[in-house]
Amino acid sequence: MHIFTKSKHLKAHLNLIKDPGNIGFVPTMGALHKGHLSLIDISLKQNKTTIVSIFVNPTQFNNKEDLNKYPRDLQKDLSLLENFNDQIIIFCPSPGELYGSSVTSESFNFGGIENEMEGAFRPGHFDGVGTVLSLFFNLIQPRNAYFGEKDFQQLQIIKKLVEIKKFDINIIGCPIYREPNGLAFSSRNARLSTESRNSADFIYRILKQAKENFGTKNAIQITEECTKAFHNHHSFDLEYFIIAEVDTLKAASEIKSSKKYRAFIAAFIEGVRLIDNIALN
Repeated sequence: MHIFTKSKHLKAHLNLIKDPGNIGFVPTMGALHKGHLSLIDISLKQNKTTIVSIFVNPTQFNNKEDLNKYPRDLQKDLSLLENFNDQIIIFCPSPGELYGSSVTSESFNFGGIENEMEGAFRPGHFDGVGTVLSLFFNLIQPRNAYFGEKDFQQLQIIKKLVEIKKFDINIIGCPIYREPNGLAFSSRNARLSTESRNSADFIYRILKQAKENFGTKNAIQITEECTKAFHNHHSFDLEYFIIAEVDTLKAASEIKSSKKYRAFIAAFIEGVRLIDNIALN
């Protein structure tokens, strides 16, 4: 297994690869779990070379406390990857190594989708995402890059980023990987107690309820019912429940048969912020 912490050393290694047009890239912030491994597995099957980054990106956190509490265990991550597949190339730089002397974000216009949902509650978040991925994409120049649909808004942002920057990269969205009770795998799950981790299946149950009612009830009715259900659950503090049109990510007040929609949730349990979503049609 090849592990690099310096950009120049990674670049030198990539220059030795005989088929640089067949590189898959899976960016992560560490605290790896089965959801990450599912992305890596797809990349390994579709590419000759797979690179995994482990980097907690400071510029996408608008809350310093959240950044400080984000789970980190590099040695555990490296051991997990080595046992999973010892041919993976791993890049785990420091902020200064990746950003240089100024760890700041570039400003982006993603056509308005950056202002919806996560953008409304986490100012500057998607500027940080766009900045760090631009740095990674320029350095690694992958043919394919893999992202989970749990962060669906981020996935749409990244597709816009590729258009804006004219990166020659295929952005591949992969299905949400769930725990047995339906909770979407997330690095933040590690911060939950066993009791809350079990209770958090409520998020997925509400999403499935929204999907079942979609088509028989309108978007406003579904939103009101799901929001009420969260308010009646003593363990959760709901930040938002939104039914949004997939392309614009704006909250839908009426449903058009020609459009695709998803339901999105962000909620706190034990002070840990969890997000999830589901395709409705």
